[in-house]
Amino acid sequence: MTISTEWSPTPAELLTARLDRLPMTRTMWGLAFLVSLGGFFDALALELTATVAPGLFHDKIITPTTSGLFGTSGLAGFIAALFAGMFIGTILFSYVADRFGRRSIFAFSLLWYGVASFIMALQTDAFGLNLWRFIATIGLGVELVTVDAYLSELIPRMARGKAFAFLLAVSAASGPFAYFLAWQLVPIAPFGISGWRWVVGVSSLAAIVVWVVRLGLPESPRWLAQQGRLEEAEQVMSNIETRVAVDYGRPLPSPEPPHRHDVHKGSLAEIFNEQYRNRTIMLMLFNFFQTVGFYGFFAWVPTLLIAKGIHVTQSLEYGLIIKCAGFAWPFINMTFADRLERKWQVCGSCLSIAVFGILFGIQSTPFALTVLGTFLSMSTGWLAYSLHNYQAELYPTRIRARAVGFVYSWSRLSGILVGFMVAFFLRNFGVSGVFVFVAACMVVVILSVAAMGPRTNGLQLEAIAH
Repeated sequence: MTISTEWSPTPAELLTARLDRLPMTRTMWGLAFLVSLGGFFDALALELTATVAPGLFHDKIITPTTSGLFGTSGLAGFIAALFAGMFIGTILFSYVADRFGRRSIFAFSLLWYGVASFIMALQTDAFGLNLWRFIATIGLGVELVTVDAYLSELIPRMARGKAFAFLLAVSAASGPFAYFLAWQLVPIAPFGISGWRWVVGVSSLAAIVVWVVRLGLPESPRWLAQQGRLEEAEQVMSNIETRVAVDYGRPLPSPEPPHRHDVHKGSLAEIFNEQYRNRTIMLMLFNFFQTVGFYGFFAWVPTLLIAKGIHVTQSLEYGLIIKCAGFAWPFINMTFADRLERKWQVCGSCLSIAVFGILFGIQSTPFALTVLGTFLSMSTGWLAYSLHNYQAELYPTRIRARAVGFVYSWSRLSGILVGFMVAFFLRNFGVSGVFVFVAACMVVVILSVAAMGPRTNGLQLEAIAH
C-alpha cells in the first residue's frame, strides 16, 4: 500500500502500525493469556449449568423439565437466568468498555461475578438460585465483550486467528475443570454440604484469584490512541515493544504503512448506517441462531446422557471424557486459524455441529455417544473461536465494544429461549428431536454468514472497518 503525498500518518496511526508488526513472543502470549482468562469464566458459567444440574435435581431445587413450556422451576429456568443476566450485561453495559477502557471493566466485572456466584451457592430454592444466577452473570455479560474487543486490538493482524484459538483453549479448560469437580463432589456431600454448592463455591473463589492476577494488565494502546490519550498510549506501546524486543533477541521488524484512521467519536447508531448495516444484520442472525447449536448441546450434556439411560455418576464421567478430548481442539485450531478465511470457518463449524448432532441423537451405546460427543465438543469449540474472532474484527475501535455487545446480545436473548425449546423437544421428541432442531438453526447461520459476511483474514482492523 502506498501512502498518499497528501496525507501524513498521525501518531495514533503510526502506533497501530507499530503494534501490528510485533512478533508473537512470550510477552504477547502472556498478555493474551491474561485477557483470555475472562473467556474461561464465561465458559465456566455454562459448564456449571450442565455439571451442577444433577445435584440440583437431587436436592429437589429444580427439575429436569416442567409441565409448562416456560416453567421457571426446571433446568430451563436455570439456563434462562444465566442468559437473561448475560443479556442485560451485554446490551446495557457493554458501552462502558468503550467509555472507560478495557482494563478497568475487566477488574470490576469479574469481581462482580465471583461475589454473586458465591451467594448463589447458598440458595435453597429455585427463586433464590435463579435470582443470584441472574445477578452473577450480568458481570459476565460485560466481561466477554471486553475480552473480544481487547484481544482483537492487542494482537498483531497476522496472529489474530491464532490468538482467538488460544482464547478458546483457555475457555475450553473450564470444561475439564468443572466436570472433574462435579464428578468428584456432586454425588457426595463433603461435611454435609451438597456437592453442587462446593463446585459453585470453588468456581467463585477462582474468579476472585484471577481478578487479583489480572490487575497488572495494561490498557489497550489502540483504545488510548482513539481517545486522544496519546502520551499514555505511547507509554504502554513503548513498554510492550521493549519487552517484546528482549524476548525476540534482535531488532523488531519495521512497521508497515498504516491504514488511515477515522478519528470522530462513535455512537451505537453507526452500526446501522450504510457502511455497517449488512454486517450488523448478518451478526444478529448469526448470534441468535448459533446459540442453539452451542449452548443447546453444552448446557445439556449430562441431562441428554441421562435421557439415554446413563446413570448420573456415569453421565458426569462421560462428560469429563468428552471435555478432555475436546480440549485438544483449540491447539489443532491454532495451526490453521490464520490460514483459512474466518467466515468459512464459521460455516464449517456449524455444518459439523448439524451432522454430528443428528448422529449423536440416534446413538444409544456409551462408546458411540462419547465419540460423537467429543466431535460435537470440538465443533462447538470451533464455532466459539470463529464467532468471537470474526465479530470483533468487523467494527472500528471507537465503537467495537458496544457494537459487539449489541450483536452478541442477540445470542444472550436467544439463550433465554434455548433452554425452554430444548426441554420441549426433549420431552416430546427425545434426544433426536433436539438435534434436528439444532441442525435447522445451524443452516440459518451458514446461509446468513455465507451470503453477507465480509472477509477479514490478515487485514488491519482499520482496513476491515472501512
